[in-house]
Amino acid sequence: MEYSTDGLPLASYAVQRGESRARRLYDEPCSLTRSPWQRDRDRVVHSSGFRRLQYKTQVFINHEGDFFRTRLTHSLEVAQIARSMARSLKLNEDLTEAIALAHDLGHTPFGHAGEEALAKKMQSWGGFDHNAQALRQVMLLEKNYVAFDGLNLTWETLEGLAKHNGPVHYPSVGLAEMNALFHLDLTTYASAEAQIAALADDIAYHGHDLDDGVKSGLLSLDELIDVPLVGEALTEARALVADMSLTDGHTKRRIRHEMVRRVIGTLVSDVLACTHDRLAHLAPCCVEDIRAASYPVVAFSEAMDEANKGIRKFLFSTLYRHWKVNRMTYKAKRVTKELFTILTKSPDLLPSDWQQNISLKNQLGLYRTVADYIASMTDRFAIQEHQRLIDLSIAG
Repeated sequence: MEYSTDGLPLASYAVQRGESRARRLYDEPCSLTRSPWQRDRDRVVHSSGFRRLQYKTQVFINHEGDFFRTRLTHSLEVAQIARSMARSLKLNEDLTEAIALAHDLGHTPFGHAGEEALAKKMQSWGGFDHNAQALRQVMLLEKNYVAFDGLNLTWETLEGLAKHNGPVHYPSVGLAEMNALFHLDLTTYASAEAQIAALADDIAYHGHDLDDGVKSGLLSLDELIDVPLVGEALTEARALVADMSLTDGHTKRRIRHEMVRRVIGTLVSDVLACTHDRLAHLAPCCVEDIRAASYPVVAFSEAMDEANKGIRKFLFSTLYRHWKVNRMTYKAKRVTKELFTILTKSPDLLPSDWQQNISLKNQLGLYRTVADYIASMTDRFAIQEHQRLIDLSIAG
């Protein structure tokens, strides 16, 4: 019998230690006091890719301010939300946390702008998407261990990275390549733990993008009053502050924070209620019943899903397409594209250790190596590398 961190037995449909499909390569067994997914989590946290998340951005580029979210703070927020939900549902918290912390390891510098630029450049060479790149990072690109490349994570953690958004019937070239190394049953649903990590990602996104948007001045609180769910949370936050008669100079910040925490709390509560209902209907006896289901067991209610779409639509039109963000997006895409063009035309400009990674003496091997190199960059390093390659006054 497996137990959660609060000493209660895990649900029968949680991923159990005795049911793990192990690792792709042989590894020393974990001790009785440390689960395989604690090892996964620790390997992710100690990886070079995870450390670089500190300087990879969400909406705002790294140098625009130290108080905006980065991929690292986002991953920590996702893990906190996901672990809380996993505990409530008596699921495997360690596995949930490992997936949540690793889910963004494949992201490029400059957020989605960098990914869109790299995907366009790689369109004829197998494409690029951050989910497949996360698997490449943990299966191949990390070079810290003597016995293997990558982190040699468990099948369950890799499954969560591959299909946390649902079954994959038409995998990208990159995902298909990783699946060929370790078959991940792409056409079934992932574990409930992976499904939780996926929705925690959505919840964290909405919370911190609203927060950062208002903090940056690109959004005003008054603009949010008609946004589904957010407007209600804002009204409640303003009423609470009025009742407390606050007179300090940080009232707006308090309102913003209270609004965001209420939005997150409402979304989490809805997921838990809807998931309890779905689990009761499905009545799974083991994790394989979760995987074999014809629908996700972890989900928002229909009403909350619509509210979520409303929040996403608002953020897309008002924040992500704000003219100031558009300018930074344009520059970020230009830097990414130019880096790719320069390095694929002149691969001898790559650092020597990356040149050694070009095992195939053809364009496909070269293009994939350059994509891996650029995807590994932080915002700051990408900007500096671009300058080093085009500016004669800067030493290479």
